[in-house]
Amino acid sequence: TKIVNRDCILFNMAKPVIYFFKKCNSDILFLSFIFLFNLTNAADGYESDIQKSNITFIGTRFNIIQNGDTPNRYIWLHGDEQTARMALEYHIDLFGGIAFFIDSKTREIPFESTMIDPNRIFSRKGTYHALRKFKPDWQPGTLKKALDIIDVERDAFLDILMPSKNGVLVSVHNNFRGYNVHMEKDQSQKVSIKSDQNPRDFIICTNSNDYDSLSDGPFNVVLQNIFPDNDDGSLSWEALRRGVRYLNIETRLGYLTQQKKMLLFVESNLD
Repeated sequence: TKIVNRDCILFNMAKPVIYFFKKCNSDILFLSFIFLFNLTNAADGYESDIQKSNITFIGTRFNIIQNGDTPNRYIWLHGDEQTARMALEYHIDLFGGIAFFIDSKTREIPFESTMIDPNRIFSRKGTYHALRKFKPDWQPGTLKKALDIIDVERDAFLDILMPSKNGVLVSVHNNFRGYNVHMEKDQSQKVSIKSDQNPRDFIICTNSNDYDSLSDGPFNVVLQNIFPDNDDGSLSWEALRRGVRYLNIETRLGYLTQQKKMLLFVESNLD
């Protein structure tokens, strides 16, 4: 689907300005973003191709938006976390990349005769527990069959989702049940928690170089680059298994500006 989108050419015009602001605090950084956005008036007459497609993973559709040719991939996995969806749509329109949006309005998605969390099925062990959460009693042989089906579809989905070696996979999430960065400290190898930041807004990295690049910034950041004793099937652990640079940008539900700032901060500070 071909549409006019001046923001794609804007990114190349704005690279020097991004470099200037990349070490500034979050408020100045966000002001720089607004400045860059206003430069769209200088990009009149340019067109870019935003390609839209979709794939199906275990019966649920994911809408894919590709803008430009950057190697970075993004994913929105929980349909009830609408702030994350809006932040990602805004970001991908300006900076490009390939973004995967789940076609759902709920946290869990249907699979056969039960519901499952789509961020708990990226390992067979995690999938086993996800399938039994809402349906503890399966008929003999049916649970193994369901696990085998998801194993096959998972591999196909991940082969499409995962970026190339020089790309980053960024997942966007929201919380609204008290979940915060302190709950991640036990399974983190390094932490950088800021006293002036809400603990419910934070970034998880699986790459130590990415952590070093982000930890001196204004936001809460933790490093998790060692496999936990209990693999819960989340996408972060699968990315780590594959050697893919992964980040989770987590904010409170409803804090759209904060999540936009954090996405911009990551974009501006990672190679």
